[in-house]
Amino acid sequence: MDWPAVTADLEQLLKLRTIPFGMKLYEARADMEAVPRIRRPQHVHTLDQLVGQAARLGWTVGVTAEDLVGSQCRAVVGLGAAKTPEWQSGKHMTGVWFETVEDATAHQAAMHCVPDGQYEALAIGPLAAGKIADFDIALFYATPGAMMYFINGLQWSGYKKFDWGVVGESACADSWGRALTKREPSLSIPCFAERRYGGVLDDEMLMATPGEYLVKAIAGMKALSKNGFRYPFPQYGVQQDVREGMSVSYGP
Repeated sequence: MDWPAVTADLEQLLKLRTIPFGMKLYEARADMEAVPRIRRPQHVHTLDQLVGQAARLGWTVGVTAEDLVGSQCRAVVGLGAAKTPEWQSGKHMTGVWFETVEDATAHQAAMHCVPDGQYEALAIGPLAAGKIADFDIALFYATPGAMMYFINGLQWSGYKKFDWGVVGESACADSWGRALTKREPSLSIPCFAERRYGGVLDDEMLMATPGEYLVKAIAGMKALSKNGFRYPFPQYGVQQDVREGMSVSYGP
């Protein structure tokens, strides 16, 4: 994957304000630590914060279970033995995000999580930095309009309807958790924790996907651009006669 070229295309087509980044899971901690000039956290963080360091500061960061604040972050990416019966019960979220323990348990069961026991470490960093050659998934933040255009690019050839869900809090399970486990594009509405601790802005959504879908979407967006469909979308006007505008695309 030519990550610098992919990044340049994404930034140009979608007018991105943050850095496209990637995640890679490692079975052995030593393999993560062997990444050139990789940063290691000096404090305990949420995974949202470490993602923010990659997307907003351009850092390549290596993560192990002890770097993360609790089992909720660890469980999504399968670090440590996070998915204990207590975690599955959701007791720590009862009365905080959910009224009853039954509600909290249902939420935990709905999350897309990498299974425990296979991986010891995770690396997160800019796609174009060149430190990690083979990311498991690529991610980027963008506005709803840019996400719609990206999806249109995915659907240009080999049309597929996308069905995504929203678990609510812990929405990282909808993005990187889902993409790592299902190996397909996964769009999310970032949750409170991502916005409070990860620096995600009100108008940002998150796409996580295996890299080959980026290439497919870029090819589709370039085809749409030739048809006059580009992001940002030019406003036509809510009181104009629509026939003149639509005739450019669809004929008289």
